[in-house]
Amino acid sequence: RERIPNILFQMLLRASNAVGYTNYPDNVVQAFVKESAASGVDVFRVFDPLNWVPNMRVAIDAVVESGAICEAAVCYTGDVLDPKRTKYSLDYYVKLAKELEKAGAQMLAIKDMAGLCKPFAAGKLVKALHDEVGIPIHFHTHDTSGAQVASALEAAKSGASIVDAAFASFAGLTSQPNLNALVEAARNTPLDTGLDPEPLRHFSHYWAAVREHYTAFECGMKAPDADLYLHEMPGGQFTNLLEQAKALGLGDRWEEVCRAYADVNQLVGDIVKVTPTSKSVGDLALLLVTNSMHASDLLSDSRELAFPESVIDLLAGRMGQPPGGFPAEVVKRIVRASDIVTGRPGESLPPADFAAAEKKVAEIAGRAPSPREVLSWLLYPRVFADFAAHRSKHGDMSVLPTPAFLEGPKPGEELSVDIEPGKTLLIRLLTVGEPHADGTRTVFFELNGQPRSVSVADKSLEAKVQRRPKAVIGDAREVGAPMPGLIVTVAVKPGDVVTKGQKLLSLEAMKMETTVYAERDGRLAEVLVAPGTPVEAGELVARYADA
Repeated sequence: RERIPNILFQMLLRASNAVGYTNYPDNVVQAFVKESAASGVDVFRVFDPLNWVPNMRVAIDAVVESGAICEAAVCYTGDVLDPKRTKYSLDYYVKLAKELEKAGAQMLAIKDMAGLCKPFAAGKLVKALHDEVGIPIHFHTHDTSGAQVASALEAAKSGASIVDAAFASFAGLTSQPNLNALVEAARNTPLDTGLDPEPLRHFSHYWAAVREHYTAFECGMKAPDADLYLHEMPGGQFTNLLEQAKALGLGDRWEEVCRAYADVNQLVGDIVKVTPTSKSVGDLALLLVTNSMHASDLLSDSRELAFPESVIDLLAGRMGQPPGGFPAEVVKRIVRASDIVTGRPGESLPPADFAAAEKKVAEIAGRAPSPREVLSWLLYPRVFADFAAHRSKHGDMSVLPTPAFLEGPKPGEELSVDIEPGKTLLIRLLTVGEPHADGTRTVFFELNGQPRSVSVADKSLEAKVQRRPKAVIGDAREVGAPMPGLIVTVAVKPGDVVTKGQKLLSLEAMKMETTVYAERDGRLAEVLVAPGTPVEAGELVARYADA
């Protein structure tokens, strides 16, 4: 912010979800907005994952009160040109935009997070909104299909004041349309941006070099993909879901996952898919493919499934309400009646106790925390605790050069590390010794020219985890893991008497958390896992004393 004072900084704000995956108390959302605005955020793009305006009002009011610019978003799904898809019609979007303007929005965003807004649909939608609302329109899309440069141009031609784009070296596919191409396409027309192409080329070349460092994290797409119009997956989710699928052993079944994603969307009522609702759809799709089920099987199959928490949260109404609500038979299959929320979720949450939170964070950090750290813990308690532990053990890793952080230095390589203003460390790796009996190696290096050595655990030498036996399908005594992952919590112990529906444990894989509930009454003879235990799908995690 200090180095770039003359450009507006913008962030996404998921309304009552703030920057998380669940609803937060109103005072947490308000405090987060206030702190973010004070830190230099100028524009807040406020959206709700189901386009539910009641869920957006707290965030909109907080942004306006902070003095920042409130850009409220309509999340786009469906196809306004398709007469068969009437749920998300042109009238639906116009009505929604008027509600947002009335609620206090100072700008209106069209958030086309999947890239579904085809060129002529973009023109028609923007023109209708431009004719009906009196605030500037900002068009945002992703270029997964390859058609979105045309959509951006049509949006601009029809009255959009702003379109989002990315430098050429970071554009296309699941990213935004190509800025360099848009500028050239509009040159010498009424849409001419006036931008000089030479600096754009320079910036694009710079970022192309930076991108090389992150090749390992690319989504794997080689070309635009019109399958987008089948699965409707947001651009920001595509890479995450692909990595989740690979982690669950479903990498070679990606086409099945994409089709399951589309089927699950229809199963839950054809909803707006953007974080966190898109995660719910993706998590259920992965669960179905893992169990070799189709979405249509869900209502007829009598098997007890451990549904991901995100799916339960969605269908219980904890993320809000879609137009027309969720299909009753799907809700009944997945959610207990007592867990259903009908009003705005934030209304039923007690205000966060910031004083108690500050004490808790002080215990975790071992010092007086900053307001940002308290907010971080309130938003992401487990992630913050892990981050604080890592920072305490390793220090601020962000001072390391990117290649050294991601890949480690090579023998003979020298690193220059600025640890504070005026204090630079010169570190040269000399060599790495042979493994010791305890699984460590000695690393020899120079620090500012002085020889040093340190003993480091070599994780590649750790003994392979001894796998547990698989739970026998049909044996009522045995409880198996519903998916591969890491055990997060264990709520029971051997000897406990449990009742059907009682929580036994939870596990997580790539941000997908699933709770395992008791399928029957009985006494547990064994609990074979603990927090931090890795498990594979079907592995035995607990056993009842009798059948």
